Amino acid sequence: MAIEALYLHVPFCALKCRYCDFDSAPCRDAGLLAGYAGRLRSCVERLGAQGFLGACRTAYIGGGTPTLLGAGLAEVVRAIRDAAPALEELTCEANPESLSAALAFALKEAGATRLSLGVQSFCDEELAALGRLHTAARARVAVSEARAAGLNVSVDLMCGIPLQTAASWRDTLEDAVKSGAGHVSVYPLTVEEGTALERLIDRGAFAEPDEDFQACCMEMAREVLFQAGFAPYEVASYARPGKACRHNVAYWTGVPYLGVGRSAASMLDARTYADLRDALGLPEAGAAFGPSGEGVAADAPARLRFTQRGDALPGEDPGPVFDLECLSAREAAAEDLMLGLRMTGGVSAELLARAAAVIPRDALARAVKVACAEGLAFWEDAPAGKGPATGGARLMPTRRGWLLGNELYGLFWDLAAS
Repeated sequence: MAIEALYLHVPFCALKCRYCDFDSAPCRDAGLLAGYAGRLRSCVERLGAQGFLGACRTAYIGGGTPTLLGAGLAEVVRAIRDAAPALEELTCEANPESLSAALAFALKEAGATRLSLGVQSFCDEELAALGRLHTAARARVAVSEARAAGLNVSVDLMCGIPLQTAASWRDTLEDAVKSGAGHVSVYPLTVEEGTALERLIDRGAFAEPDEDFQACCMEMAREVLFQAGFAPYEVASYARPGKACRHNVAYWTGVPYLGVGRSAASMLDARTYADLRDALGLPEAGAAFGPSGEGVAADAPARLRFTQRGDALPGEDPGPVFDLECLSAREAAAEDLMLGLRMTGGVSAELLARAAAVIPRDALARAVKVACAEGLAFWEDAPAGKGPATGGARLMPTRRGWLLGNELYGLFWDLAAS
């Protein structure tokens, strides 16, 4: 295995939104932003020069608000293109207020292919309740500017927002369709601990999000977007033909990915982790390595997941600090099943067979049986002469399983326990 997906985190924004608990901080210091962009570029160049990005297929620059970097963001995009020659997709996140037509064209010229635009709502009152800086009109212009530059555009929307109604949610969905975006992501609002929104709700300024209303919103999104030609391919993601986000699919299908920047997460196999240890300053992982440091021990974890906590980028002094989690083969298999069932296409019989090699067959069979009996999943009809045992069918989430995802995913993640 090798790094197939790269994520860069920009921990800055113009203003902290009321609901946000991501690792980002308000910053309007042009010098600091330019310096961070330069450091990201240097890190990517070094990783490319050492050959670590030769197999990378997708890249995603998120935040925070990457477009705050301005022209520096285009330089980072160009560096990624040079360092990862096999790249097929490169996405930049953006907020409408920090995107311009000139920046959209600069990103496209530098090698970006997609723009993920944090719209959340096309209703000004709802945007104000969330603490967003842009208006609905500015969001529409931003989508138009990105499309005019030749970028594939994804629009992020949120349901269960304070002041939102079923009618305003339908209007937001229809605005997203009319905008010409090729991809729409839909998320229920979650009130995170310690956020400004939590404090406002505690004071009675807004009501808690209603889960039943959010479920109705998710169903309405499926209906409106499907009728407009968007196919659901993941529990929160809809795309026109050919517009699905390959980078997000990589996360849900167990592809090795590397994150750079504070709070950026990575997931690698033991061999790739060993190869990257010196370059990134990664901590030792015990049984992941043989006695000489060159081989991989027989009892090595199947996956190593780590998150950068320090502010420094790899190669800087002092080096970054990481939180490290090692997953056994059984845990990795359970994770693959759980994430696979987020996808509309579900999991293949081949993946279930591989999981059965490390998860007790009776436990796995019981989880599948319960999922089907409770209407959370079903076996897709197999081709003639084939069945689950021969890899001819897929275990797929039902509409109920899509709405009650936590129940479905929990059934299979529980298989991780020995």
